[in-house]
Amino acid sequence: MNIVPLVFLVLSLIAFWFSEMSLTFVLNEVITRFIRDGVMVLALIIPITAGMGINFAIIVGAICVQVAIILAVDFQIPGFKGLLFILTVGISLAIIVGIIIGLALNRVKNREMITTIIIGFLTTSIYQLIFMVGYGTIITPNNNEIMLSRGIGIRNMIDLALYRDLIDNIWFFNIGKIDIPLFMIFVVCGFGLMVKYCTMTKVGKEFRVIGESHEKATQLGIDVNIVRIKAIAASTVIACIGHYIYIQNIGMLNVYSSHTNTDIFSCAALLAGGATITRAKVGHAFLGIFLFHSLFIVSPQAGQNLFGNPALGEYFRSFVAYGTIAFALIMNYRNKPLQ
Repeated sequence: MNIVPLVFLVLSLIAFWFSEMSLTFVLNEVITRFIRDGVMVLALIIPITAGMGINFAIIVGAICVQVAIILAVDFQIPGFKGLLFILTVGISLAIIVGIIIGLALNRVKNREMITTIIIGFLTTSIYQLIFMVGYGTIITPNNNEIMLSRGIGIRNMIDLALYRDLIDNIWFFNIGKIDIPLFMIFVVCGFGLMVKYCTMTKVGKEFRVIGESHEKATQLGIDVNIVRIKAIAASTVIACIGHYIYIQNIGMLNVYSSHTNTDIFSCAALLAGGATITRAKVGHAFLGIFLFHSLFIVSPQAGQNLFGNPALGEYFRSFVAYGTIAFALIMNYRNKPLQ
């Protein structure tokens, strides 16, 4: 039995009690974070099912959609045309880089997690170099409003007024003081059903067989390398879409750091729901989002009320994020079958 969800539940209830926050406020914040982060957490499930562990390279999928958003703002493509452009460009990039990442991971079997961490850092550096130095020198901008005053590099913050609340306000209503963005809840749940369905198809069964044993998969005639590439490519595409949902909900793009820590917090949320590095389900993702983010919401105020210092709550939130991952790795990595 995985005790991590129980630990998070107890900590969340204790922190909620000491925070003295209203239940309505916490519910509204949890619903918002469920919409913002739900799809990104779901992006981790398929690689785990395929025996590749936690895919920290979902941050690359986030970068793909940020590139697409910057291009859309640069060319000033408004409304649903801009949405279609962003998703088309972002998903296309995600497929390409997902295949490349999959090829790389096929050469480092059993070391996928550390490799995806390094890939994330490398991709972030390349992305920041392009938009900090390349834009305005090699790449000619069309919209000078997004450029720094020196004419080289994109501004740190880009206003997404063209796309803000484009889909968030569809089927939006209130129950008392609780905000219910019904359409977006359906979108996240729909991705959950899609991931669950994917794991039940022929390809999903191949993911599970490979996750159990490469030798067994080979004996059954499964091309292990190809299926692993499909798993990473699918994860990257889902992360790309998930990060777009997050950014458009925020309404602003922090060009150079909006994608940072998306991998850490998504991994921590999934593990908080009871998933391990060898077994993850949609239920783990949804439960983990509610438990992890509930604790994130209430802990700063609890720290303020208990110790007169909200910074302690902030430190505790970081400790929880990294501590969850470390604890799960320590407890579960020894159970991962050698392949």
